Amino acid sequence: MTSANPQPRVTHERGPVALQERQERTPSFLSGYFAPVLDESTAVELRVRGALPPELSGRLFRNSHNPLPGVIPSHWFKGSGMIHGIRLREGRAEWYRNRWVRTPALEGKPYMTPQGPDLTASTAGTHVIEHGGRILALCEANLPFEMSRELDTVGVYDFAGKLTTAMNAHPKVDPVTGELHFFGYAPFPPYLTYHVASPTGQLVRSEELPGVGPSMIHDFAITQNYVVWLDLPVIFNPQEHSGIPYGWSDDYPARIGLMRRDGPVQVSWFEIEPGYILHLANAFEDRRGRVVVEGPRLDRAGWYKSWNWWAGAEHGPAPISGSHKHRWTLNLATGTVREERIDELVTEFPTINDKWHGRAHRYDYAVSFPATEGAGYALVKYDQLNGHRHLRPMGPERMPSEAVFVPAAGATGEDEGYLLSVVSELRRDGAELLVLDATDITAPPVATVELPRRVPGGIHGSWVPDAPTV
Repeated sequence: MTSANPQPRVTHERGPVALQERQERTPSFLSGYFAPVLDESTAVELRVRGALPPELSGRLFRNSHNPLPGVIPSHWFKGSGMIHGIRLREGRAEWYRNRWVRTPALEGKPYMTPQGPDLTASTAGTHVIEHGGRILALCEANLPFEMSRELDTVGVYDFAGKLTTAMNAHPKVDPVTGELHFFGYAPFPPYLTYHVASPTGQLVRSEELPGVGPSMIHDFAITQNYVVWLDLPVIFNPQEHSGIPYGWSDDYPARIGLMRRDGPVQVSWFEIEPGYILHLANAFEDRRGRVVVEGPRLDRAGWYKSWNWWAGAEHGPAPISGSHKHRWTLNLATGTVREERIDELVTEFPTINDKWHGRAHRYDYAVSFPATEGAGYALVKYDQLNGHRHLRPMGPERMPSEAVFVPAAGATGEDEGYLLSVVSELRRDGAELLVLDATDITAPPVATVELPRRVPGGIHGSWVPDAPTV
């Protein structure tokens, strides 16, 4: 069934003037799925195929690295943030719009100054979340930037002056307390600072962690009683010239740390096999009191191949190589850790139903990346209970974004809801929002929203409901 929505009306606005120099070579992260769009646009009354569930009343925001026209950054992660928004309400797709996050870095101001790093000179291009009524665009080296719900840039946000470190791009909300847990890391002491904000957005805790080195800490996790830290062998290296001064070190041990949420800042460390973890799916305490940590893991070869792609030196089929679903089981009583690879698929961007953050989950979702030229992308659903893996191939020249879970109205089961994924298409240089039934991702889509332009591939986003789902 197709809705009777009219053709979308599209307007375009000029972006800010580029201030950086052009470079001749176009790296892989500025071509194909990842080629930046050149301007800002607005479209209303988008065409919908199928029927949008009425409980999908809110906004899907998705961030992307999208440098200004003529600008070629030295690394994928350094592309300026552009947020793409889709407004759904009462079974309609009311609008799509894309806007750059207007930060000092967008206008060419440097991160490093004679006085030290400028935490406001952010790309703001990694993630976008909502907390305490504020929409925050995030990049782990900087302070967050607040956006309006129509994607106008409000300005830098420092929690009323209380946040004096950077804020990482993957904060965690405790589904029971509503608290926001996050951290800031730096290449110099203090290397790691832990923060907690109240449900309404007041910063209530900031503490430096001892015993951590200058590693690149992209993600972490919380459980009911613990904070899970990652201290891995990608460390600050001023001699690294690939765009960002971090590189692999064979001499730096890989560790996972556990710190009680209700106690002093004291971390118990567990040494693990060398590897790097970009994103964790979840962590939880099992019935025996052990802490289980899950997420894709890059081995040394996978790290180098992926990093070279991000730095523009590798032109493989995908930006992720050698990343496999992994599980670590940490036993505080014995001080031991058990590691196991769960799947051979190359996957990244793991997500779950957020109501299970820090609790034992059954289902998680990920994007499967092609390992060879010509192979396709897919969405994956994992069932922890029976070990099953369900694949939804995207088809030729189609790349999905990470699957954002939205609960169905009156849901009681963990997977009763919808997966929202923005699919970028090369053949027609377009995109669509795919709405899947999370209980069966192989079934025909519940609805598909036709977007007026291609959305660059990759990076993270959030669903921001108009009101809490029941």
